Amino acid sequence: MGDADIKASQWRLVEVGRVVLFKGGKFDGKLAAIVEIIDHKRVLVDGPASKEEAVVPRHSAALSNVVLTPIVIDKLPRAAGNGPTRKAWEKAEVEKKWESSSWAKTRDLKQRRRKLTDFERFKVMKLRKQARFEVRKSFAKVRAAA
Repeated sequence: MGDADIKASQWRLVEVGRVVLFKGGKFDGKLAAIVEIIDHKRVLVDGPASKEEAVVPRHSAALSNVVLTPIVIDKLPRAAGNGPTRKAWEKAEVEKKWESSSWAKTRDLKQRRRKLTDFERFKVMKLRKQARFEVRKSFAKVRAAA
């Protein structure tokens, strides 16, 4: 028999302690942790964020309204109350992990671009043109030397 390499799946599982990101609705763009799995379509979530505007109250949420993130709070007991959830949230440094992720950075960049005025978009276009000109000029110099 040959050796077999067994790898764990890369799926993001619906599990207690999994951090979710809300998409659309009242809590759009906010983070929460799964505290209990109600059924195959709904979970109980609680989002004890440090910023008051980012707090998600404990409620039932449909899995179709959330996106599972790769962040998991380890050893969060099932149906944990608000206090233990908050302590586990802070211990796992969920917000710090989220802010350092490329997913969060991309979301922030898109939101910032969406808020630009017409004149700011024009300035961005001119700066990109200038940068492109400099790159092409250096490439032309390299090609001419070759």
